[in-house]
Amino acid sequence: MDRAAFVVSLIENLRRAGISVGYSSLETLSAALGQYVPDTLNSLYWTTRVTLIKRKQDLARFDEVFNAVFGTAHAQLDPHARRDALSSSPTPDDAAAPMPNARDSSSDEEGATWVSVPRNMGAAEHDYDQNLFPERLASSVEGLGDLPFPQFDADDLALLAEWLNDAWTAWPTRRSRRSKPHHAGRRVALRPTLQHARRTGFEPIHIVRTLQLEKPRRVVMLCDVSQSMESYATAYLHLMRAAVINVDAEVFAFATTLTRLTAVLTHQSPETAIDLATSTVVDRYGGTRIASNIRALLRSRYGGCVRGAIVLIASDGWDSEEPTEMTAAMARLRRRAHRVLWLNPRVSAPGYQPLVGSMAAALPYCDRFLAADTLRDLAAVVRAITTID
Repeated sequence: MDRAAFVVSLIENLRRAGISVGYSSLETLSAALGQYVPDTLNSLYWTTRVTLIKRKQDLARFDEVFNAVFGTAHAQLDPHARRDALSSSPTPDDAAAPMPNARDSSSDEEGATWVSVPRNMGAAEHDYDQNLFPERLASSVEGLGDLPFPQFDADDLALLAEWLNDAWTAWPTRRSRRSKPHHAGRRVALRPTLQHARRTGFEPIHIVRTLQLEKPRRVVMLCDVSQSMESYATAYLHLMRAAVINVDAEVFAFATTLTRLTAVLTHQSPETAIDLATSTVVDRYGGTRIASNIRALLRSRYGGCVRGAIVLIASDGWDSEEPTEMTAAMARLRRRAHRVLWLNPRVSAPGYQPLVGSMAAALPYCDRFLAADTLRDLAAVVRAITTID
């Protein structure tokens, strides 16, 4: 049978039932079917379930879809079986195979190592009741890896905020003007060396060397909160909050005007911080003026923060201003910043090309152009930042 058509058809049925299945799961199931072809309904159930389902709350709906698709006929698994029904009739073992049920303790032991919910595995010779196998589920964050941000609920956003707080384990550094005594230093500290020489007849026996200190490189993030970015703005605000708490960062939101959010996002409660940021931005979900807001940042008292910093611009590039203004603003920003990264949630869409005038004008001045549609994309953004030299 056509393995690709089978996988796509099954995933379409799951998505119609409200189950989120990402592209990575589709690839995993296709690879699994290429290595092993299930010969029973039970093995087909577990092969599809462990590769497609990542969230516990989707198990019940998956069982309903699987029962609806495969619960009535065996011939549907192989179209060629319909041509020769007499010679290729289902075997008794296959025809009588019961529908697997993760909540049924009478399932066979063959699928026990793939359980997603703890089951009681007591056999006939055992008269005790206990869970012999632990719960085998992907982590909650891993289950959200391919889920687009517009489909996040309040619980998912809370997990996102927690994960972002733990994601900043490393950060690029820059040399500061301060130094400290160190045996591996290249510069000689004259005053401490002369002080030591007073004890040895002013012979510099003990040479004091200094090493320049490293400090984290500053981050400046600008987040588009216009109408076209409404479904992504909250997730990006969580990213901004994590940057403010963990590293030296200045964060701003913009639509038609520029609003500094560094102070309000320092609150320890993610929900409170996002509420304060939402109330602070007065032009949220309005129009977009990217070039004017970049110029406003460079002219403001915080324009010096951009010098030598990593600048992140989170926007889809839809701007109401002329592309020539974007070119001039981005050229000035690029001369002042250390690196410029542009995060665009539309990049992961099939067939996307940056043909919008403002986006095309800004690209030559960006060091990286990254997707930012899912949590997995944000993980790639964090890795890209931490590897900047």
